[in-house]
Amino acid sequence: MTRAVFSSSDGDTLAQQDAGRGTISPHAQQRLGSTKPPGTLPVRAVNATEGFEVEPATRGTRPAPGKEACMNAGASGAHRIRLLKFLPVFHAGGTEYQVWNLVRRLNRERFDIGFSCMKRSGSLVKEIEREGMRIDEYPLRHLYGFNTLRREIQFSRAMAGQRIHIMHSYNFYANAFAIPAARLARVPVVVASVRDLGVYLTPMQCRVHKMVCRLADRVIVNAEAIRNWLVEQGFPEHKINVIRNGVDVARFAAGDGAAVRREFGVPGEAPLVVMVARLNAKKGEDYFLEGAARVLDRCPGTHFLIVGESYTRGQDGRIVADLAYIERLAQRARGLGIGANVHFTGMREDIPDILAASSVSVLPSFSEGISNTVLESMAAGVPVVATRVGGTPEIIHDGEDGIMIPPGNAEAIAEAVSRIIEDPSLAARLSAKGRGRAEEAFSLDAMVRHTQDLYLELLASKGKLQ
Repeated sequence: MTRAVFSSSDGDTLAQQDAGRGTISPHAQQRLGSTKPPGTLPVRAVNATEGFEVEPATRGTRPAPGKEACMNAGASGAHRIRLLKFLPVFHAGGTEYQVWNLVRRLNRERFDIGFSCMKRSGSLVKEIEREGMRIDEYPLRHLYGFNTLRREIQFSRAMAGQRIHIMHSYNFYANAFAIPAARLARVPVVVASVRDLGVYLTPMQCRVHKMVCRLADRVIVNAEAIRNWLVEQGFPEHKINVIRNGVDVARFAAGDGAAVRREFGVPGEAPLVVMVARLNAKKGEDYFLEGAARVLDRCPGTHFLIVGESYTRGQDGRIVADLAYIERLAQRARGLGIGANVHFTGMREDIPDILAASSVSVLPSFSEGISNTVLESMAAGVPVVATRVGGTPEIIHDGEDGIMIPPGNAEAIAEAVSRIIEDPSLAARLSAKGRGRAEEAFSLDAMVRHTQDLYLELLASKGKLQ
């Protein structure tokens, strides 16, 4: 296995320090999420789905990983397909929320769903457990070495012992660990998801990812841009399925922004420009701030929210909040003379309310698949300005339901944002068209239906469905 650098253990984070101007919200000062393992859950015996020969699970509390599979407690006697999802961690991000939206809407009479991970941490852990689903952990600090091999064997034995029918993993670290283990366990259907263009991977990691994904029965991507990139990398085109992200339009159309404006001291009539992202240099925050300074020159009184966290690897190998990165951005805002108008919120759970408070949503990324931020903003009726990268042109029709700009261009950000602020009719048209586009082309129901149909198709192709 390659020496791909990774730490999956999320340690406790330090409290955010007040950055003064370029304010950091109290929400950003709280710890990310408890890493304390939740209580064990009983496991019920689950019979085989049609056409399978499946041994019943052992009753009792959860033993160490490898002793039994990580299935949720389900309706006794139901004939269900045992579906296992593998993610590195459960922090709130685009991939994690798409997985959760899918899992919550799959036919639970047909699918018995569980999770495995490298670190049992993140805000989605409690939600998963609230639904009665199990999570088993296979702690890793690296994707190489004896411990990795030992954990893969444990994971493989767990899947074999429980007769998992489908194992579906997401992105590089999960795919690299879980796919070989699933093949060793002779899991009938192995599915990989690739949800970006690999800009965060080293050349060696790209080669490893290509190798392990070839072991999967199918690779699901969420954008034609990613499919085309994979084909250029040598993936068999017939093994790639494009299933675009879905968005809960009703949820994001129902936000209430009044409390958000009060929290950050934004007057009701003032324009509010928002950027929602998992923060890192490839998201283009510096260009957003430079653009914000230009917007303020042209549209005085405008405020800006930067919503999200940044993460880094600590000295002990654990993933922790990168407070230094957030402080650097706050210092940059102060240096541009806009600190009083720029607010860093940290991770938020009230994104519908954040968007309801906003006049414009900006995504200045250098790389995207299908952006949840763009879809959620459109669903909320917020005019979108986004860079023409990755799968974003598959969402936005430039000038009709959003405005597209080149990456790395603060002047283009400022021009597009200022146009929307200054032209209420343009803002209203982008709002209405954007919401319609999200509703018609990116529904959650379509995403769930296409994924479920693919699972059943793959099982049938293996002769595993009657």
